[in-house]
Amino acid sequence: MTTSKDIIEWTEEQKQEMRDKLLAWYDKEKRLLPWRENKDPYRIWVSEIMLQQTQVVTVIPYFHRFMEWFPTIKDLAEADEDKLLKAWEGLGYYSRVRNMQSAAQTMVEKFDGQMPNNVKDLLSLKGIGPYTAGAIASIAFDLPEPAVDGNVMRVYSRLFCIEDDIADPKSRKIFEQKVRETISHERPGDFNQALMDLGATICTPTSPKIEIDPLRDLYEAHKQNRLEEFPVKKKKVKTVHLYYLGLSIQNKKGEYLLEKRLAEGLLANMWTFPLVEVDKKHYQEMEKEWLGYQEDQKETTLFDFVAEDSGLMKGAFLEALETSQSDVVWLKQPLGDVKHVFSHRKWHILLGNGFLKEETELMLKENQSWVDPKDFPNLAFPKPQQKMISLIEELRNK
Repeated sequence: MTTSKDIIEWTEEQKQEMRDKLLAWYDKEKRLLPWRENKDPYRIWVSEIMLQQTQVVTVIPYFHRFMEWFPTIKDLAEADEDKLLKAWEGLGYYSRVRNMQSAAQTMVEKFDGQMPNNVKDLLSLKGIGPYTAGAIASIAFDLPEPAVDGNVMRVYSRLFCIEDDIADPKSRKIFEQKVRETISHERPGDFNQALMDLGATICTPTSPKIEIDPLRDLYEAHKQNRLEEFPVKKKKVKTVHLYYLGLSIQNKKGEYLLEKRLAEGLLANMWTFPLVEVDKKHYQEMEKEWLGYQEDQKETTLFDFVAEDSGLMKGAFLEALETSQSDVVWLKQPLGDVKHVFSHRKWHILLGNGFLKEETELMLKENQSWVDPKDFPNLAFPKPQQKMISLIEELRNK
């Protein structure tokens, strides 16, 4: 592995050549994005958090809505959590928007509702790390601070043949140092944004467009015919697969039973159909044969079937519901299955559809509620719930 002593060093002339070529390219080719209309640090902050692991084209409508709903740091600090989660719905990683609100509240309390104009204070805010602090400091306040993300590490690993693993947090200091050595002190914000654009559009992970890259003559990896060997990145963490039954239950009014998840953990405070975790073996068996409720109750139901082996269910019905099995009539076949990936976890959900008997009043838990479908737009749904609803609507429209 390359050490910091082994990394290629440039002359001042080479550094200036890079700055000149990169900024000339940026002036001509930069992407026209709504958060680049001015140097408002709040807008820059919101965009940078949204852009983490999300494509630009996806972020743009979210950004417009977020700025419309929460036009100032004070508005964000005082926002109702349900509205906040709704604004973020679909972007995932909901801890990010919660951290943003916490940071906004700190800015109201300690910084008169303004974004701090130095890296030290920016880093003191919840959810703002070195990259975001560098982006805000350079773009909004013209400070020559590096903003090192995956795009930047890819560009610099190819420029200098840096063989350090970009997935290793310890490698970040090496890349930050190289950016500090080369960053434009006259236009640091434009320099960092140019690197972001270059990595996103030209110096891509696979099939880099070297023939139109403004830095093509400076890439040491290109000179050595090793361009696609960089950046060096260790294998991803193995994905963990989790299996659930999704319970779509309607009452006589056509309302669906929803429950609000716990205030902590994955998808905190978001609304979903009741979910019951099962093991892979039972999930696969249920996919093959959905054992529906029988009026004479002589045949084993899906729920008794799971209860016998797994202990996930108590007696006649699911632990997820405080009711009797006979209160709900279930379709014999599932509506379908839904899959969704959360970072290193993949959810598999088999969606069942049941109807509450007319004479029955279901006992709800504190976190459960009957919700009319027309009110769904007012609730914050995570992606798996959106997919389950889309599946129901798709089947209804057939």
